[in-house]
Amino acid sequence: MKKLSLSLIAIIMALNLFAQTKPDVLVKTNGEEMKGKIVKVTDTDVSFIYSGETAEYVIKKSDIAKLVHGSGRIETFSDVAAQSVTRKSDGVAMTASPVDHHNKIAILPFTYLMDNQPGADQIGIKAQQDTYTLLSQHTAGYTLLDPRTTNALLAKAGVTKDKMMGYTMKEICDLLSVEYIIEGTVTQNKGYQTNSSVTSGSTKVKRNDNNSVTGVKGSESNYGNSVQRYDVSVNLNVYMDNNASIFSQTHKAFLSNTDGSYSGPLEYLLKRSPIYRK
Repeated sequence: MKKLSLSLIAIIMALNLFAQTKPDVLVKTNGEEMKGKIVKVTDTDVSFIYSGETAEYVIKKSDIAKLVHGSGRIETFSDVAAQSVTRKSDGVAMTASPVDHHNKIAILPFTYLMDNQPGADQIGIKAQQDTYTLLSQHTAGYTLLDPRTTNALLAKAGVTKDKMMGYTMKEICDLLSVEYIIEGTVTQNKGYQTNSSVTSGSTKVKRNDNNSVTGVKGSESNYGNSVQRYDVSVNLNVYMDNNASIFSQTHKAFLSNTDGSYSGPLEYLLKRSPIYRK
């Protein structure tokens, strides 16, 4: 009987000791907290079991903000970029991003210059939309943020065109939750004018009652037409969420045009960018 009592006391003490042990807490980058037991920590992952359960979960370190051990020790993983890997695309070194950024692309409204002076913002918005349209069919493996969403997020954050230069590309990527930013400029300069003229004339013949010609009167009119032609170029830049510039080129339309079209140079540059997929 005495041995049984001692055994019961030992079991109760063990249960009390176990109950008083604080669980480990895994805090994810999205704010979610997981309470239980940290089983294993590797260079890339953390194995975790919820309190009262047996299933083991493996969470990537890139998704973890910090680990709070039951002992009180805290491990932080604030520098997610340090946990990343490097890959090659068209000869450009590109470092992987946090999971919520990975392989996502946003296109900023373009800058529009007319004779090297700021032009209408509507042209920059149209160039942004045209870039989205051209690229949307050639981004296999990427997620392309639509311009309306991009512009709404920028507006809500107060990142206007005038304030854009006050932000790093990393800050804008974080704001839009993307890995890549496309930024561009359309420049239109007035080129030469083509002139054409048309001459038209008429002749009136006067006759008498006998149908004989009594006089001839002629008139002549000159019409002139002048057409303005434009030299167009596009500059395209692609940035990553670590502030790295991975593409920057300018291309000028081979021939001037009368409508200021920039689609040719834009498509030429997109096809040569590292994010374009055939």
